[in-house]
Amino acid sequence: MFQNNPLLEKLKQQIKESLPKKEGTIKTTEKFFGFLETADKNSYFIPPPYMKKVMHGDKVVALIRTEKDKEVAEPNELLEQSVDRFIGRVKMIHNRLNVVPDHPQLKDAIRTKTRRGLSPKELTEGDWVVAKLTQHPLKGENGFFCQISEKITDANDSIAPWSVTLARHDLPKKDPEPQNHWEMLDESLIRTDLTQQPFITIDGESTTDMDDALHSIANDNGTFTLTIAIADPTAYIAENTELDNQARKRGFTIYLPGHNIPMLPRKLSDDLCSLREDEVRPALCCRVTIEADGNILDNAHFFSALIKSQSRLSYDNVSELIENGSCGNWWPSKIIAEQLTALHAITKARMHWRKTRAATFPDYPDYRFELSEDNDVIAIHVDTRRIANRMVEEAMVTANICAGRTLRGHFGFGVFNTHTGFNSEKMVDVVELINQYGGKTSAEILETLEGFSTLHHWLNVQDTSYLDRRIRKFQSYTEISNVPAPHFAMGLDVYATWTSPLRKYGDMINHRLLKAIVKGETSVKIPDDMIGEELALHRKHHRIAERQVTDWLYVRHLKDCVEEKTTFKAEILDVNRAGMRVRLLENGAMVFIPGTLIVDNKKRVEFNSEQGIVLIDGIKEFQLGNHIEVVLTDIKEATRSIIGKPTCKFATTAERQKVDVLEDTIKNRISPNNAK
Repeated sequence: MFQNNPLLEKLKQQIKESLPKKEGTIKTTEKFFGFLETADKNSYFIPPPYMKKVMHGDKVVALIRTEKDKEVAEPNELLEQSVDRFIGRVKMIHNRLNVVPDHPQLKDAIRTKTRRGLSPKELTEGDWVVAKLTQHPLKGENGFFCQISEKITDANDSIAPWSVTLARHDLPKKDPEPQNHWEMLDESLIRTDLTQQPFITIDGESTTDMDDALHSIANDNGTFTLTIAIADPTAYIAENTELDNQARKRGFTIYLPGHNIPMLPRKLSDDLCSLREDEVRPALCCRVTIEADGNILDNAHFFSALIKSQSRLSYDNVSELIENGSCGNWWPSKIIAEQLTALHAITKARMHWRKTRAATFPDYPDYRFELSEDNDVIAIHVDTRRIANRMVEEAMVTANICAGRTLRGHFGFGVFNTHTGFNSEKMVDVVELINQYGGKTSAEILETLEGFSTLHHWLNVQDTSYLDRRIRKFQSYTEISNVPAPHFAMGLDVYATWTSPLRKYGDMINHRLLKAIVKGETSVKIPDDMIGEELALHRKHHRIAERQVTDWLYVRHLKDCVEEKTTFKAEILDVNRAGMRVRLLENGAMVFIPGTLIVDNKKRVEFNSEQGIVLIDGIKEFQLGNHIEVVLTDIKEATRSIIGKPTCKFATTAERQKVDVLEDTIKNRISPNNAK
């Protein structure tokens, strides 16, 4: 046949080879065409026929053709495919099994088969599955093809937000396997008997893994003695055992709305190690002196002990007692009341110290989902940080400062939380922005702990949160390192957490190092270089998973508000080139407001992401930190996103022009040149 003519094929190949080539990333659109985005920030149109060869996010080499006097890109070589393992939903097309990826930019069904051992008969329309892309057109294969490796859950399972999200990030779905028998290890430790001292725990009503207990003394000279006792899972878990390796692989307890997957077996975290009331438990303790002004003396003493909590208190009861003088029928004994009084005084001293000498940030509430047995959202509660929460928080920060100092002084290594302040490449922009608003600073000042803290004290007294919101975009992220370094965001020269070993593997590592100090050991193994990266990656995936489950629940909960046209108060958190992102203050839901829903003609709207402002007809109407009223216009269940619009109305261009003319006329009438 003519199409198989070798000369013709050779000619086609020569034409291909003569065409210019560009490397880039595929960007899809809601229609059938797409774009090739190159490193030099050029964009080339990809017609619909060529888009059948690629997926959103693929990195490719494309041929640049001229078609109808327009440069277009034809993907020709696959450099890196964007999709390998993915989550999708079963779709039957002509009685054949397909999977539609659960991704906003991947909408086409992909032909599929099931792995051996998984029968297609087990799958029905809409079921959630894990699949792996096994065939790609740019690899010379006939279209896209995938293999279903796992069924996650049924189409309408109410637990889908959790099970699908965990599968998406390949996170554990179950508790660690429990052991049949538990025994404390022989660690050659002398445990001090503190069972007669009145330690107290303060937690949420439903908390079962209680990992900290406190004992406070107000000394006659105005100082305080604080003893922090922390649950001791390493008393049961030896290093490099199977259970220890499981904990490292998990990194953290996974907290999702209404559900958690523990890092350790619940027999340990919720029972044997949990600092329950009236139960003798092993603990690692830190005793330290705090001066009247809140300064922590450098006399922290770490030791192992046996303790017995004498009162299990709740945040709400303690807060009601301290803030309002009573909390219904509950009243603490004299001994427990003395503990609360002393701990409250320590907290006030530490808060004063941090307010004057360290970096402090505005308080924002937490939003907590209340779920039914069927996993429906009953209510969303706004949890503000009350005094009892601060009391525990200040005690834990104190303990972690002491651990950081001790590990730095004894070994020079450990697991440290660090923060470098501002990104160095953004420092010039930061200084310019601050000085523009009268901050009077320099890069040399902001590169110091004192300068960074002073800046945030200044930001906290500004009339609005606008500047604080803008500054945050220039800050670096908290990191985990095995060598000590400052934590600018807290205004501290060193910080190492050890207060949540039931929930954080890094804290277990620090426990073992602190125990080595208690035993007088001078030479121990440094945590390997990978531990910081591992823990940071775990934390990242957990936070994304939490946010995705949260978004799913918000979509379920708020879908009726679109028809009801419910009005919500919201705060502007972000401005990008397409619109602005706001948080509903009533329940914490994130809502996107596109430019087309602010005014009818999108050309009138300008989104300045760098300055965090929105202009209409050149006039600034919104900025970061503004509180506005919005109504919800659309709930997109497929992408778990919420769309809204402001309730305020803006004049049309013609109406604005009339006002401008009128104002000019008035000005002319009363100008000095026209005055008699």
